[in-house]
Parts: sequence; C-alpha cells; structure tokens
Amino acid sequence: MLARAEELSAARGARLTPVRRRVLELLLESHRAMGAYDVLDRLAAEGYGKQPPVAYRALDFLVEQGLAHRIARLNAFTACIHPGEAHAAAFLICRSCHAVAESEAQAVRQALDATAAGLGFRVERATVEALGLCPSCVAPS
Repeated sequence: MLARAEELSAARGARLTPVRRRVLELLLESHRAMGAYDVLDRLAAEGYGKQPPVAYRALDFLVEQGLAHRIARLNAFTACIHPGEAHAAAFLICRSCHAVAESEAQAVRQALDATAAGLGFRVERATVEALGLCPSCVAPS
C-alpha cells in the first residue's frame, strides 16, 4: 500500500513527505479510524511535532490524494483500501469498538444517482456510513 501511495503521489506531482507517509502507516496499522489528535499523539511521541496542523495537514493531503477517507460519524480517518481508484465506498462502523470496515457500495451509489436524477438532482459526492456491530462485538467471547 505504501509503494502504491508513493506511485500515486509522484504521478500527481505531489510528495509523500516523511510525516505524510508515517500518518498513512499509522492508519494502515490501526485497522480502525483514528482521530486527528490520536494521530498527533503518535507523531509527537515519535518526534514529529506536537502542533495540530502537523496531523491535520497530513490527513488532509491523504484524503485529497485518495489515500484515506474521513469518517464523519467518528470525526476520524481511515486508510483507503482502493487507493487511486474511483470507487463508491461505504463504511461499516462498529458502535461498540469503533472498528471501521470499508465496503464497495457501487450498487448503493447507482440507486442514489438514479433517485436523484429522477428529482433533477446530480450527486457529486456521497458517503455511506452504516452503524452496527462488528463480528467481534456481536459474539463476545
């Protein structure tokens, strides 16, 4: 994923700086959405600085480049599992442990676009966030 992120950034004339790369690594390692201050705490512990713009700028870059998504429900970020690909994504959010899974949502997007078109509306961007329980929380051991 990191090699793909480097390729995509270079192809777009953008630079995956050490801080941006580390933030992407953190998102990939976590397997759940991370808030900006969680990212900032990890960066600060590793010597990258303690100012909020450090984390926010890196996260904004990753979202703009299609390498991460912002999960509005959690006010957090997660790595994209389809970096560089135009895709419709849905996020399955566990209300108990806050784990986030990205799922393909092309059928949902097509249904939304069709409904919107029937009303004369053109959807430019849509995010589907579904709240529920992940497999671990459905059947706790």
